Amino acid sequence: MRARDLVFAAFLGAILPGLAHAADVPYLSGRVVDNAEILSAAAREQVEQAIKAHEGTSTDQIAVLTVPSLEGESVEQFATKVFESWKLGQKDKDNGVLVLISPKDRRLRIEVGYGLEGKLPDVAASRIIRNVITPRFKENNYDRGIVDGVEAIVAQLEGRGSVPADGESTAQQGVAGINIDTPELAWPLRILLGAFIFGIIGLFTIIGVMTPGVGWFLYLFLIPFWAMFPIVIVGTRGALVLLVIYLIAYPVAKIILGRQPWYAKAARELKSKGTATIGGFTVSSGSSSGSSGSSSGGFSGGGGSSGGGGASGSW
Repeated sequence: MRARDLVFAAFLGAILPGLAHAADVPYLSGRVVDNAEILSAAAREQVEQAIKAHEGTSTDQIAVLTVPSLEGESVEQFATKVFESWKLGQKDKDNGVLVLISPKDRRLRIEVGYGLEGKLPDVAASRIIRNVITPRFKENNYDRGIVDGVEAIVAQLEGRGSVPADGESTAQQGVAGINIDTPELAWPLRILLGAFIFGIIGLFTIIGVMTPGVGWFLYLFLIPFWAMFPIVIVGTRGALVLLVIYLIAYPVAKIILGRQPWYAKAARELKSKGTATIGGFTVSSGSSSGSSGSSSGGFSGGGGSSGGGGASGSW
């Protein structure tokens, strides 16, 4: 089997199990389908009445679905599947809205039909989630979170009031006020991307730690990569933790290795020969070549004969 076929087979092996256990779309039994059983009877009635009243004046169809678990599927994928299965909204208006909540996964989504994207844009839906719903969910108050969230959606669609702006209690506030949401990725894809990202920056980190001289340049060079790339895999807070670990562990490891005999030997060889062998790999400090007067990197001969005169140096 060719290498390409092996890679493809491995990819399918990682993805297919997650797809096989994807959650089924529940039956649309009403405007509120509380399969996770997180709503009280009073809260459910309040939500249904608010949705029904809005539908009577606008024809917009809003539905709330709670499921115990997404079974490994991303909330975006499952919301799309539910929306398409339930066919929310009028056929010629595409004016449907789905509020999906999975308490076990601690994920929720507001899926908006094409016809309502002007009235309920992504930024408004995101603010409703961050500033209205999730603060109540963090208090384990699902009733208040869902009731307030649906009322905020209805108010936004009817042009009453405005969506609460981001404040100090924003749920996913980034460093220094930068709001960076954690991407929703299925775990198989997250693992594959993690192996790719951490494999690359991890390899360069190891090379930098083990290589005399140029290692400190790589230390500074890799800081923005450690600061941003891990966000895709572990989110903002996880990336911040990894960055702090990198900033501390890299210099400590380099200082410890600098006291090893083999490291000191490699440093001397790089200064005297321009190359050194570390762990079976040959590293170079850079060299110059070509005609007289041209140089690149360090200082060395270009292959000609000087006859014993002239001068040499290094910097």
